[in-house]
Amino acid sequence: MTGETDYFKAFCRVSNAFGTTLGQAELLDLIVTSAIETMSGKASCLFLADEEQDVFVPMAQKGLSHNYLHSSPMQARRVVETVLTGGYLSIHDAATDPRLQNHEEKKAEGIASILVVPVIVSDKAIGVLSLYSGVPRDFTKDEADFLRALAEAGGIAIQRARLFKRINDNVELFHDLARTINSSLDIKHILHILTADVAEAFGMKGVTIRLLNKDSRTLDLVASYGLSEEFLAKGPLSARGGVIEALQGTSVVINDIATDPRVQYRKEALKEGIASVLAVPIQSGEEVIGMMKLCSGVKREFPEDMIKLVEAVADQGGLAIQNASMYLMLQEDKRHLEQDIWTHKSWF
Repeated sequence: MTGETDYFKAFCRVSNAFGTTLGQAELLDLIVTSAIETMSGKASCLFLADEEQDVFVPMAQKGLSHNYLHSSPMQARRVVETVLTGGYLSIHDAATDPRLQNHEEKKAEGIASILVVPVIVSDKAIGVLSLYSGVPRDFTKDEADFLRALAEAGGIAIQRARLFKRINDNVELFHDLARTINSSLDIKHILHILTADVAEAFGMKGVTIRLLNKDSRTLDLVASYGLSEEFLAKGPLSARGGVIEALQGTSVVINDIATDPRVQYRKEALKEGIASVLAVPIQSGEEVIGMMKLCSGVKREFPEDMIKLVEAVADQGGLAIQNASMYLMLQEDKRHLEQDIWTHKSWF
């Protein structure tokens, strides 16, 4: 009964912290500290997966040395898959278990046993929470359930921090775009800034903007960021397949470049390291004039709120093109008017 009471008190302490002004770092530190104190552990660490490099990055830890944390990193995908298979991973002898890496480092660190549970955000495992024991022990299901509850709280803290960051980043992105559009009529400059800002804001490998060539029915590249010249020169992008959906005003999501039949240059895209794509239409008034394509280096989903935001950003690009076109038309009208005035003057 005492153990259950300790678990309850510890989880209440973590839950109550979510109603305070604590930031992500403080909340995660409370989670690893609670795991150690409640479960009589030697150390605890919450790792997040870096999908591009397939390694774990420590986000919060207590009780581990600098040398141990910066030894050979664990392969994230393999460890997460192993943990998800049984819901948790219980290691009695960390220095010899074949499922683990860096046995000598664990022995030198004084780690005897390990309990590992997944950190879940939006039904996806994004990392693990580990508890380390200095003495050999077999972890019970109740202990695994408690650590999973703490990991779930860690996932909520990370999700909340990401949401706040996304909101702030989105506000900054729109502010920067509005400032860029209002400060220049150089459409090439505006579109280049647009692709760079979008790539950085959404963590994309690259972003392109293509405008529809009505004569050839191809999409001509007018701006890009992050992608190689070799890939960009792969050939004309025809207005067909998945592209035609974007040109009809509907955003297109390709979660897996390797298998989606709508991909026109699959071999070249895979060589470039592109795994997933989001393509959104660019409109000028009611007319679709092109598309913006976001290329991700990792296979991913594109949530609805992100798609809506990118569509709004693409609308900003369409507005910039429309403004620049109107300016050029006014300049041309002005030139013709001046020529007419000069011609009329010559009559006198």
